[in-house]
Amino acid sequence: MAREGDRLIVMGVITGAHGIRGEVRIKSFTEAPEDIASYGPLYVNDGPRKLTISSLRPKKGLFIARLEGVNDRDAAEALKGVQLKLPRAVLPEPDEDEFYYSDLEGLEVLDENGRPLGRVRAVHDFGAGDLLEIQPASGKSFYVPFDRENVPQVDIEGGCVVVRLPEEA
Repeated sequence: MAREGDRLIVMGVITGAHGIRGEVRIKSFTEAPEDIASYGPLYVNDGPRKLTISSLRPKKGLFIARLEGVNDRDAAEALKGVQLKLPRAVLPEPDEDEFYYSDLEGLEVLDENGRPLGRVRAVHDFGAGDLLEIQPASGKSFYVPFDRENVPQVDIEGGCVVVRLPEEA
């Protein structure tokens, strides 16, 4: 199990079984998707169980994987929806202008004049690029495209992001 206080980062998710010999389909969230197999054992959800990917091959935007100890379709089907995670501490520090989604979650959101708008609730990619979901102090959350134009400043150490909101029409 991860050490107490270690934050676990989702590296991928098992989307279902593949075939009858225990293989699974995995959607990888790593920068180079095939790297998901290179990190060693991955925590199942929040632990303590771990799974090791013994083989991986691409197929239509996903990967087909063989997992150690998963030898039949029933065992593979039981893993559908399982998140594969690693402790944040074992991951390399991202380059400048790169961020782990989990490092953004919870940061204070300010407009360009320094007025608080809420906090980053999550980062999503619904297929058209990354979006910050911002939760204001009250009311419904809203989305801002996560790019330089709309989010000109990210200060992980300072605990905030600056967003440029569209002008009211």
